[in-house]
Amino acid sequence: MNRKQFAKQHRSDWKELEQLISTIQRKKNRADGDKIHHFHRTYQKVTQHLSYSQTYFPNEDVTAYLNGLVSKAHNLLYRDQTSSLKQIHYFFSTKFVQLLFDQWKCVIIAMILFTLGGIGGFFAVLQDELHLYTVLPAQIAKAFDPTQVGAAEGAVNAPIMSAEIMVNNIQVAFLAFAGGITFGILTVYILIYNGIIIGAIAALFWHYGNSYEFWAFIVPHGMIELTAIFIAGGAGLLMGYRLFVPGDYSRGYQLKENAKRSVQLLLGTIPLFVIAGIIEAL
Repeated sequence: MNRKQFAKQHRSDWKELEQLISTIQRKKNRADGDKIHHFHRTYQKVTQHLSYSQTYFPNEDVTAYLNGLVSKAHNLLYRDQTSSLKQIHYFFSTKFVQLLFDQWKCVIIAMILFTLGGIGGFFAVLQDELHLYTVLPAQIAKAFDPTQVGAAEGAVNAPIMSAEIMVNNIQVAFLAFAGGITFGILTVYILIYNGIIIGAIAALFWHYGNSYEFWAFIVPHGMIELTAIFIAGGAGLLMGYRLFVPGDYSRGYQLKENAKRSVQLLLGTIPLFVIAGIIEAL
């Protein structure tokens, strides 16, 4: 795509952002929420155009124009976010929610991959509990004693078991996110394999009639951690998809843009792990 084609394709978005800037500046704090949201979306699109232009047309007038337009929009968008607390509030109340909404399909796909792994692991160990040592690494398989869960003398094993799974889930979230750089292949593997782990362990406790005790220990914090894993996995899958199908842009450009989005999504999962940790410690 040459400079003229680029400008022709995206000029309408640039003009729209100019109009939105003028409108919001006139109305100042009286701008409605829908207009602010539309302004933010248009600003994001033009920011991507600027990144592309800086890469392929660094010395052209279009890059200088976009740089000035994005600067105006940025200053207007963040004019009220002068404190760190306001920036944090904006990120979690608006930015993170918007990013999550934009890629909800990828999050659902991540959940499906994990669930498929869980079903496979459950039925494999349900058929024969010794399959646990085939499915899981020995150190993980030995960490669980289904005969002691819920018993007074074995109560000490409950926090150990929960801590093992929580640490594993945090690692999984980071690996699932980082796996996007492998065109999503590693992300798919991480999601399926860790679903197999949970399914296999659940089947082991089923064999000993302690399924209720197992899920009672896992669900309060585990569901929150799994939600974070699905979000991180969705971010990795999106990055991998954009690298595999870059569209009109280069893979380098897609990697830079989607890595930035994915990192923001990953940061948004941190409170989920904190909440899960607090619940686990109670």
